Amino acid sequence: MADINRGTFYIHYFDVDDVLDDILAESFSDVSQTIGHVLCPQKETCTYPFCQKVQENEALWPLFMDETVSERIIKRLAGKSKEGFISYLMQHSDLTFEQAESIFYFQIHGCLTINRLMLQNNCRDWHNVQQTIDRFIRAGLQEFLQDGE
Repeated sequence: MADINRGTFYIHYFDVDDVLDDILAESFSDVSQTIGHVLCPQKETCTYPFCQKVQENEALWPLFMDETVSERIIKRLAGKSKEGFISYLMQHSDLTFEQAESIFYFQIHGCLTINRLMLQNNCRDWHNVQQTIDRFIRAGLQEFLQDGE
């Protein structure tokens, strides 16, 4: 379908998984660190959340509906922002590593689930949903943060 032969493909990629990794790297290169988006007080200066990226790019929708691929997306996003998120929470709260890590994965998986649900239901009110989820997460995190940080 791509109108290239097998030899040309293997010059650029090892296998189909290599293609997927390249697509994911390119698709999420401008996605923010999780903590930078969630705790940003002014929406105009906030970083770019991956949930918004998915909703705005129809080419990514099939990737999120595939369970195997979506797990790779979770791993890629976790690799990009897990350390910063967990470090921030541990430095600004009394949370243990395990607690902070649990909050991180809860948030990432929840966002993936909401994206799937909205895509399945053909919901186009993503902006309001995102604001509601951000407020919910921010309020929950504020419960743990010391000095209102």
